[in-house]
Amino acid sequence: MKFIIGNWKMFPASPSEAKTIFSGIKKSMRGVTHAKVIICPPSLYVAQLALLAAKTKIQIGGQNCFKEDEGAYTGETSPRALRAVGATHVILGHSERRAMGETDSDISEKMSAVIRNKLTVILCVGEKARDEHGGYFNEVSTELRSSLLAFPKNEAKRLIVAYEPIWAIGSRAKRVATPADFREMSILIRRTLTEYFGKKDAFAVPILYGGSVDDHNAEGFLKEGGADGLLIGRVSLDPEKLGMIIRSANTI
Repeated sequence: MKFIIGNWKMFPASPSEAKTIFSGIKKSMRGVTHAKVIICPPSLYVAQLALLAAKTKIQIGGQNCFKEDEGAYTGETSPRALRAVGATHVILGHSERRAMGETDSDISEKMSAVIRNKLTVILCVGEKARDEHGGYFNEVSTELRSSLLAFPKNEAKRLIVAYEPIWAIGSRAKRVATPADFREMSILIRRTLTEYFGKKDAFAVPILYGGSVDDHNAEGFLKEGGADGLLIGRVSLDPEKLGMIIRSANTI
């Protein structure tokens, strides 16, 4: 079964728009039985969409959370509160968060909080650039190891890893990532997970591709790249295009 995760980032601008988009995604999933869909909206919409998702196969996640469950932390999002309003997953370590100064140590602490609250972590890792000496392999494995430092070894079932090559994302992308790029890195990620969890549990952790995914390249990453799923940004706000990706994943 493939995972299709939609990261809505800071869109849309209103609850009514969020409801309309979600309703469109729900309709696009009719007949889908072999794809697991998780939508991660802005935190303001998590409770609303969790209610709408209650009788569907769609799950709702947060885009970030704090390391503590409660307290005097103005502006932060509690993992306990996310679970209380119906979230099942939380994205951590996204490149946009790291660009704002979030460190591997911060992510490790947040991961502990997410697991403590019986939620599933969607951990993002990825290199800023590729070099001819292969230093980027060490960059990604170090990110992954550092983030897992406090992760309980008996909770591998609560982990999803999303590989997002920063050099291939956005308007400043140096080139488009290929399924071969993903396959190469997924081998390294799987090896690193095996070192931490052991072979059996490591091979149960889904490894996703995330980085300028759209309805044109999604199938290639799932088929040729062998990705266990996709972390999708802006296209996840388009029910028609996301529906195409979900239905494609359903057949793989």
